[in-house]
Amino acid sequence: MAEDGKRQAVRQAFLRRSGDNNVNGALELTFASSLQPHRASFAVADKTAVFKLVHRYTICYRTQRRATESDMSELEKLQQFRAERTENNVLHLVFDMPGRPMNVFSNAAIAELSLFSQWLRNSDVRGVVIRSGKSSAFCAGADLAELGAAYHMIMAAPAEARDRVAFDHFFRLSQALRGIETAGKPVAAAIAGLALGGGGELALAAHHRVMVDDPKVAFGLPESLVGLLPGGGGTQRLPRLTGIEKAFPILLEGARLSGQAAVAAGVIDQLVPAGEEVAAAERWVLSHPSATQPWDRPGWRPTDIDNVAAIVAQKRESVLAETLGHYPAPLAILDCVDEGLVLPFDAAIRAEMQIFSKLIQRREPRNMIRTLFLGRLDHDRLRKAGGVPAPVEQAVVAVSEALQVDAAAGAKLAEALARAGFRGPNKAPAFDGTVADASFWLEAEPVTDGKRALRERLARAYGMADQWRATFSEDQRRAADYLLVTKHGFPAYMAGVFSAGEPGA
Repeated sequence: MAEDGKRQAVRQAFLRRSGDNNVNGALELTFASSLQPHRASFAVADKTAVFKLVHRYTICYRTQRRATESDMSELEKLQQFRAERTENNVLHLVFDMPGRPMNVFSNAAIAELSLFSQWLRNSDVRGVVIRSGKSSAFCAGADLAELGAAYHMIMAAPAEARDRVAFDHFFRLSQALRGIETAGKPVAAAIAGLALGGGGELALAAHHRVMVDDPKVAFGLPESLVGLLPGGGGTQRLPRLTGIEKAFPILLEGARLSGQAAVAAGVIDQLVPAGEEVAAAERWVLSHPSATQPWDRPGWRPTDIDNVAAIVAQKRESVLAETLGHYPAPLAILDCVDEGLVLPFDAAIRAEMQIFSKLIQRREPRNMIRTLFLGRLDHDRLRKAGGVPAPVEQAVVAVSEALQVDAAAGAKLAEALARAGFRGPNKAPAFDGTVADASFWLEAEPVTDGKRALRERLARAYGMADQWRATFSEDQRRAADYLLVTKHGFPAYMAGVFSAGEPGA
């Protein structure tokens, strides 16, 4: 027992000095200070044992230092992110895409986030602060150009393989975020700009979220506005944090939250003045060494879990009354909440991705991205460059007039236009129970007189657009469709008439 006490004294003394950068100094000081109280009673064999013990811990220290240096060298390979290690051993993961004014989740960024999540699990850092290197935004969501390429890749696969191809391609972000939140290190997000879409999902995967108290700084998951759903765990983390009812405006309506509204909803934990967010996040990391997500704690249950089916069913009814079944994204989001909230979290994010994998194959998201996102960007660029060209505006007005109900068409066309989702002076009809599937409502059976009249009127509108389509540039065609949808009531799910020669093409 006496020998054990002596060895323990040596070990503790060495560990007290193990942070010294001079390993030889640490060895010398440890040996001298540890042996002094016991020098008279040590035999040669005891000294040999002590030397071996000290030598062992010296090797461990040197090995650990080399491993740390090697670990950081792995992060030097990052290009979309950069890693900065502080003196107190907190790792700052800085999202800073080169050559971009705003961060988005590209394939390269997702691959690097996956690499980081693997690195973090075996690292010795005390925790992580995730922040942006851009002044404009934390992260603004997905790279929609790459999303379009992924759509074509999926649809080029055999029909029976498309679900799997989509799942494997898009689940990588969810896996990376899950890896970060379960790596055993406290993670805080410092948000000083827009955290939207995938950026919002990255923030939700942190254990603590600090936001600058400024109306221009906001959190949101606006995927439903372009026909998609948050596929990086957003439909699962958000309702678990906020409760289902508070999650619906964010998930279904694209609501953005800032300041106290974000705190009240439960998506933000701390508000700070501009310039203090990083220090606040770092303080939280250092004071919470054992942070875990609520859903990873034993026995934790979502607050609404016993009523999820009833809450979702009621919301589904109101969504169908508003959209008339033309827009699949809100219904898919409700499916994610309904199916996922009752599952363990790892099973829940897989259920979310299975639903996303089917949604991404539909025409509606592609059409809405082209018109409401890309078309808006094109329109805004044209406007800032001197204004939307007169021929574009003239073409939009002409097509809109061609779609107007006249006396010859009568009530059946008016009813069909309203049922197909065209916004106009007539009151929207009651939902008739038909939800669009692979076919749009006007394409599906049964064919009625109203549908025939609508198809004929649409053929006239597309024919009228033909005379401009060939002369407009691609950005002008998308801008024209954006105006047609946002100013003249054309349904977004059909994408307009200028970018394609037939409905939904």
